[in-house]
Amino acid sequence: MKKYKTQRSPARMLAAVVAPLLIVAGLVLIGYSFMMGDPFATSALFGAEAPSNSTMKLTVPDMKRVKEVPVYDGAATDEAALHDGTLHVRGTGFPWQQGSNVYIAGHRMGFPGTKSYLVFWDLNVLENGDEVILTDANGTTYTYEVFKKTVVAPTDYHVTQPVAGRSVVTLQTCTLPDYSDRLIVRAELTSVT
Repeated sequence: MKKYKTQRSPARMLAAVVAPLLIVAGLVLIGYSFMMGDPFATSALFGAEAPSNSTMKLTVPDMKRVKEVPVYDGAATDEAALHDGTLHVRGTGFPWQQGSNVYIAGHRMGFPGTKSYLVFWDLNVLENGDEVILTDANGTTYTYEVFKKTVVAPTDYHVTQPVAGRSVVTLQTCTLPDYSDRLIVRAELTSVT
């Protein structure tokens, strides 16, 4: 019996090379999305339903002025977001992400007539066990329990990083009387409803 050699067409040879490259590129892109903290990629991994946008509301029952305060997403220097409420620092986690640090900054004084006015004036009164509640655009409520209060310098960016083994929210405002340092209050996720 005679065997015949067949040549592969150039298109088939190209497909044999390109297909694995596309698969590898796709996996790299997905991995990069998770590494960079993309809220929608991470929610897909953990099975949580990410809302259609990143809008949130903040309620802290033990603080006088923090009831359904808007939380706007923006850069750490976004004064417009801080003017109208509180600021979720872009690049930090979201509550629907497992193991995230949802970093929210707010003014001590703020601007009269806006939601920022004295919003975090009494942040220092929070104690271990107090609740911090975030509500996302879908109406899902994330309840956290305060476990740590500390003061850091404005250059201490480590407080924006995730906390190993925990899903947390970090609230930040300036210290009194000279606003030179940052008061940090951390709370750990206890329930999602």
